Amino acid sequence: MPSAPVNKDSHLYLIDASAYIFRAFHALPPLSRASDGLPVGAVSGFCNMLWKLLEELKGGERPTHFACVFDKSSYSFRNDLYPDYKANRDEPPEDLRPQFPLVREAAIAFHTHALEQEGYEADDLIATYARQAEARGARVTIVSSDKDLMQLVSDKVTMLDTMKNRTLGLEAVYEKFGVTPDKVVDVQALAGDSVDNVPGAPGIGVKTAAQLLQDYGDVETLLARAEEIKQPKRRQTLIDHADQVMISKQLVTLKDDVPLEVPMEDLAVSDPDPKTLIDFLEKMEFRTITRRVRETFEAEGVLDESSAGDIGFDTENYACIRDFKALEDWIARAHEAGVIGLDCETNSLDCQTCDLIGISIAVAPNEAAYIPLGHIDPDHSGGDDFFDADPPRQLRKADVLDALKPLLEDPAVLKVGQNFKYDLTVFKRNGIDVTPIDDTMLISFALHAGMHGHGMDELSERYFHHSPIAFKDVAGTGKSQVTFDRVALDKATEYAAEDADVTLRLWQEFRNRLFREKVTTVYETLDRPLIPVLAAMESAGIKVDRDHLSRMSADFQQRMAGLEDAAYKAAGGEFNMGSPKQLGEILFGEMALPGGKKTKSGQWSTDASQLEFLAAQGHELPQIILDWRMLSKLRSTYTEALQDAINPETGRVHTSYSMAGAQTGRLSSTDPNLQNIPVRTEEGRKIREAFIAEPGHVLISADYSQIELRLLAHIANIDALKNAFKEGLDIHAMTASEMFDTPIEGMDPMIRRRAKAINFGIIYGISAFGLANQLGIERGEASDYIKAYFEKFPGIRKYMDETKEFAKENLYVSTAFGRKLHLKEIKSKNGAQRAFAERQAINAPIQGSAADIIKRAMVHMPDALAATKLDAKMLLQVHDELIFECPEDQAEDTIAVVQKVMQKAPLPALQLSVPLDVDARAADNWAAAH
Repeated sequence: MPSAPVNKDSHLYLIDASAYIFRAFHALPPLSRASDGLPVGAVSGFCNMLWKLLEELKGGERPTHFACVFDKSSYSFRNDLYPDYKANRDEPPEDLRPQFPLVREAAIAFHTHALEQEGYEADDLIATYARQAEARGARVTIVSSDKDLMQLVSDKVTMLDTMKNRTLGLEAVYEKFGVTPDKVVDVQALAGDSVDNVPGAPGIGVKTAAQLLQDYGDVETLLARAEEIKQPKRRQTLIDHADQVMISKQLVTLKDDVPLEVPMEDLAVSDPDPKTLIDFLEKMEFRTITRRVRETFEAEGVLDESSAGDIGFDTENYACIRDFKALEDWIARAHEAGVIGLDCETNSLDCQTCDLIGISIAVAPNEAAYIPLGHIDPDHSGGDDFFDADPPRQLRKADVLDALKPLLEDPAVLKVGQNFKYDLTVFKRNGIDVTPIDDTMLISFALHAGMHGHGMDELSERYFHHSPIAFKDVAGTGKSQVTFDRVALDKATEYAAEDADVTLRLWQEFRNRLFREKVTTVYETLDRPLIPVLAAMESAGIKVDRDHLSRMSADFQQRMAGLEDAAYKAAGGEFNMGSPKQLGEILFGEMALPGGKKTKSGQWSTDASQLEFLAAQGHELPQIILDWRMLSKLRSTYTEALQDAINPETGRVHTSYSMAGAQTGRLSSTDPNLQNIPVRTEEGRKIREAFIAEPGHVLISADYSQIELRLLAHIANIDALKNAFKEGLDIHAMTASEMFDTPIEGMDPMIRRRAKAINFGIIYGISAFGLANQLGIERGEASDYIKAYFEKFPGIRKYMDETKEFAKENLYVSTAFGRKLHLKEIKSKNGAQRAFAERQAINAPIQGSAADIIKRAMVHMPDALAATKLDAKMLLQVHDELIFECPEDQAEDTIAVVQKVMQKAPLPALQLSVPLDVDARAADNWAAAH
């Protein structure tokens, strides 16, 4: 680093880095590095403060000398003077310890000195540098709000509190201590400091100390004349504790003659090296500040491609392929590259009905192209002949697809997509079976489930500090938004080709991380091979009886009208049944029912738990509302919505499965959601009756029996549970028998129900409060049940405790197949967040393993059915259940194959110590088959 003399024209900035680390840690929300969960909140706060300070100083008088000052260790010469100095301080928080060296590394990345010396505190170094600079006529700014440094303030020395953006000079010192800076150590000697365990004089605070010093001048004079003090208690305190006060003064007086290892001249300011700083910020995965730093360096013209971390995105360089020779050239380049980014553009989010509008490919960063196939003139004035307008010059779709088909089906060229299941379906509908494939969304999910989202835009910002062009930027918003076929070709090219470019770069970023993070097997044997399986299921869909739904909808509406009349009668007048505000005023205002509580907005709470509490007490209106709400939800969510979801071409409903939604790896169903149809109510079963087989066919429902309890028995190694499953016992009756010393034969169903609630509740970390609500018993009784459960099955408590400890140490848990489930809140200082993460830690390995098992079954199912020449199709996955459709005369054989595949799904990766039972039956509708 450069050197420069210090004189009257110099301005020295000293950052009290050690104090700032603690302040940032406690003031800012927790933050962990996405890739490995390393705590970096204090590092982020420090970097943002330092960058903000440096940028603000550019607009004014820049410092000539600059340094960050740290504590070398917890020991200093003061411990020799007074062994109990700082003895009452707790050890640094566990999340903070690994950040100390990173903050030092950050200071160096900003090209500033990170100063520290053994035996001295950071404050002593700051005092020494400040006094030396002041003696040479230089000005000094100490970036800190620490009161201990206020003794240094003078006409030449000021303090700067960056968190409050406040300069602290002579007036601020007097406001804080009631004395001038030269008397601060005397005030502190008398008042002591509980934080640093400086004893002072008992019972004397800052205000009293300041008053005494105004009367006597300094501590030494005060103690010498203590006999003159009129107040007896204060007089005696000073006499008795005079030695303690003088030791305190030595402790609080900063040493300003430290033999400095780094001369002050060597602290001359120099600008940070762009590559060094950006590399550090990228390593920390600080997206926002990295982007700001990069943009600043680019604006200043000091950042070239070699120091930018990547080559940037040049969307204006993307090609728009509109002639066949160009298409052939790009196909040749794709074959040569061996790996391409691939994306398709459509005019709808529904991959079952949309039209293919264009295809984009990328062969290398910034080498991407868009092939328009279905665009029309976006500038056409409209009218009846709008869709008859001549399209812009583009190749015929059929010719392009014929040319691309060999490439997209070539096993030697890897096709990389983001959320590729959508694109596979679109290409399949256009006669192309794209293979082999990789999916950057699912790679990200395998690497970082629970850490962050896995959408392309978020991943691009996180890894490349680049915000891709948004759809609204090319298609507009609101009423003026157009479908992609009406987007101008120049804009369409930039948008679409960039998607392929980003996707390919993400693959390049991720490909080696799978191996390093030891999740290659999870991705390659579970997630990737499931993509075409789910795509086929979504395309197959399931037949729905529209007339059945229509009749149910009419029935629900009629019953709702009856409930409305009953509600008006119970309330003494009409009101809006769907208005929580009106309902709350009636229940807790007019009717004055007990237990009312208001939300933050000031309204009475009328959520389900509140209504259920009132209904349990025998109040009529709350129960009517609950029944009405149930029917209203079923009608809007299912009996009406399912009719709208029927594809007019197939007469079937085609749901979409999300593969990267649930942290545990469970699939979720949307548009429409077929996984949350109630199964335990009569209405829910009737809705399932609407899902039917085609004529001459049947539906088969195959369901894992109590798979999560079986996995709990295996993972926690509970012999009693394992033996019960091996012997085919009623697990809930067995649990009840163990807990309550009740024979299984002739057992009271209520006792079994309680054991069942505990069995399943334990997996989800149920509390005594939750169990009491579920069973309608007192909390104390529920607590006794849980205690008895753990006494009978101590292995479960051991599993729970060990799993939570592992999660806290590693910030993740794993399924039996190695899928990592990251828990970034497991060390949160927020009790509710931490408790939720602990429950996730207990449940995730079990639920995640169950999800992985059914995925393995789904991956192997198509080949197993094909090998036996059965015509069955897998249609739906609903948690632990698979739904198939097959010819009626193949039902028995299909069930046999399905059960075999599902039962053997864990093998050979996992040898379970309990059997997997699969219940399966065939019927003409889902309800009857389940």
